Amino acid sequence: MFLGTFEPNLMDKGRLALPKKIREELGSKRLVLTIGFEKCIFGFTEKTWEQVAEPELQRPLFSDKEGRDLRRKMFSDASHVELDGQGRCILPERMVEFAGIKERVLVMGAGDHFEIWSKQVWEEYRTNLVRE
Repeated sequence: MFLGTFEPNLMDKGRLALPKKIREELGSKRLVLTIGFEKCIFGFTEKTWEQVAEPELQRPLFSDKEGRDLRRKMFSDASHVELDGQGRCILPERMVEFAGIKERVLVMGAGDHFEIWSKQVWEEYRTNLVRE
């Protein structure tokens, strides 16, 4: 299970060293990144991604427009990513832009997945959560 909050350094060209606890939970050098529902990036093990995707693949293709729309978003936004020998990966540029990541980054456990946030965007989001 992905737990904790970490503040790794974002290096040049969108290279991010994933925290050791996140890498240990991944159990593999290969993972799936996708755009989150909020302004963040979701990270999944390949196995969990397949489990998340399976119900969407079971929806009727021809008679379920909402299902097709979700399927397009879900799969077109996702990318397989490989960690290098030092546990670093390159975040896809479109994901970095979507999440508003410029310098300071947070990697947060979220149970079955982890999330990558701009520290500034997260602080604004969290402030709004407290107000609600």
